[in-house]
Amino acid sequence: MQILVFGKAGQVATELQTRADVIALGRDQADLSDPMACAAAIHSRSPDVVINAAAYTAVDKAEEEEVLATVINGDAPGAMATACADLGIPFLHISTDYVFPGNGEAPWTPADPVAPLGAYGRSKLAGERAVVAAGGNTAILRTSWVFSAHGANFVKTMLRLSETRGAISVVNDQIGGPTPAGAIAEALLNMATAMTAGQGGGIYHFSGTLDTSWECFARETFTIAERKVEITGSPTSADPTPAKRPLNSRMDCRELETDF
Repeated sequence: MQILVFGKAGQVATELQTRADVIALGRDQADLSDPMACAAAIHSRSPDVVINAAAYTAVDKAEEEEVLATVINGDAPGAMATACADLGIPFLHISTDYVFPGNGEAPWTPADPVAPLGAYGRSKLAGERAVVAAGGNTAILRTSWVFSAHGANFVKTMLRLSETRGAISVVNDQIGGPTPAGAIAEALLNMATAMTAGQGGGIYHFSGTLDTSWECFARETFTIAERKVEITGSPTSADPTPAKRPLNSRMDCRELETDF
């Protein structure tokens, strides 16, 4: 099975490359700001399945660059999905819990109403809708709180800060499931295998368990790393950011478990 992956240096893309013999395209080979070039890359290689693990992920910056974010997160996945539909091959796309309003305490299901809080969420929702509209055999995997040994993520940020600080304030009212990028890669590969064998797709959720706060996640990180850091929990309102963050990132993953 020949797997074409959009993304090369990101967390999930890196993990995919360590787990399977994939063709990974970096920005120099497929720039998502040029959707038609992405479609052409698929047609020229004729793979058995395509996974889009690339995205515009600068949540705060997206508030100023929503047009660019929407091209990368919305138009490009739509062009990829259309190319895959033309070739009759499966297309898998990573999305996010940011498509939801982030309120309440119940885990989000794939069928729950979407209502993004900001530009990043709107751009990712545009991508979901473009993928669905393309038809074909597609799967959208919404995930959250991704971390790994690669790229930029919460765990690496906490460890870096602990090298120079003895005390850190961490948000304590945002709740979600920390999700290893390697686990996302494994899920995508399992889904890709099933879908190339004829199994249908849809919209699914995938996140780690148990749900926790960023504060508790930081405490566990320092415990495992044996770093002595004093942590103070603080509400989201105490440190406003250009883009609003969801307070509830809990995800109901039962449909993914059932289907795959």
